[in-house]
Amino acid sequence: MKMADAKSYAQKIAFAPLTFEAVRAMLNMGVLKVLDDAGKEGITPAEIESKLNLSHYAVSTLLEAAAGAQIIDHKNGKYFTTKIVRCFLYDQMTKVNMDFVHDVCYQGAFYLEESFKNAKPEGLKVFGNWPTVYEGLSQLPQHVKKSWFAFDHFYSDNAFNDVIKIILEKNPQSVYDIGCNTGKFELALLSKNYKGCLTLCDLPRQLEAAKANLSAAGFVENCIFYPIDVLDKTTQFPQNQQCPPDAVLMSQFLDCFSKEQIIFILKKAAAVMTQKTKLYILEPFWDIQKFEAAKLSLTHTSLYFTAIANGNSKMYAQAEMQECVKAAGFKTVKNWQNIGSHEYTLIEAVKAAAPDYY
Repeated sequence: MKMADAKSYAQKIAFAPLTFEAVRAMLNMGVLKVLDDAGKEGITPAEIESKLNLSHYAVSTLLEAAAGAQIIDHKNGKYFTTKIVRCFLYDQMTKVNMDFVHDVCYQGAFYLEESFKNAKPEGLKVFGNWPTVYEGLSQLPQHVKKSWFAFDHFYSDNAFNDVIKIILEKNPQSVYDIGCNTGKFELALLSKNYKGCLTLCDLPRQLEAAKANLSAAGFVENCIFYPIDVLDKTTQFPQNQQCPPDAVLMSQFLDCFSKEQIIFILKKAAAVMTQKTKLYILEPFWDIQKFEAAKLSLTHTSLYFTAIANGNSKMYAQAEMQECVKAAGFKTVKNWQNIGSHEYTLIEAVKAAAPDYY
């Protein structure tokens, strides 16, 4: 890269927060839609002002900023749409990511450096005084909570059909979902007429949401709801001697913890598993993504974990998670790749031995 190119790229980073907010303003104010509707003919600032009843200052300033950032095209006094504009208008992934960054991450990211230094989510204080976002999730402002869940569900939900197909091949009579969140996996599994026992483990407030969702769908009688703080050393997962778990699922759950905490949680799970129980870990590992944009999204999601979520977790590389699985006394049976449409990996593992768990 030439020095001039490097300096140009550096300025894009320096002004990136303002570019982000400008594009969001153009999206919300209707400027991008009017621009796209104009198609190849382009449109003048005056025409946009008239269509949207906006001031010349607002329209011209936003258009010039977007053109300077190479988001839209400009020629002979007219402005033209681009494929980038269409991503912001019509691509659901882009919308989900933008809403998540704006509503959940933006204000708290101001405290990213302090979060790294103090190993705790210093940015979370913009919403409330909780040790992690998970304790306060149900109390977040409605629009923030909406964007958080939309981001969380968008990526993992489309992987559930593949996961269910793999898990059901073993005909499990008892499935534990550790970190069940709002019960989306259970809804997908029970819609396949699964008749076994489902045990949902999570913090009490998350379980309340899961129970409400499953009750509304008429599935609640199939489920056992087990409130637990997985990091509390005095707690353990439910032990059912008559019906031990045949499968234990942790779907996009372990990335919410540090490596030491992951090993602790896996050991705690192993304590209620038999040698025949299958452990399934679903994660989007950043280092095996096909597209650079996916790698960027995942590694930047790690910064959300630092500043907002808990201050010590991240999106992991596959080898890092495999190290944790092995350190917890498990043996990987298979890595199922390309799960869902977002390059997820499903690790299938079994207990390798019977170590002392605590």
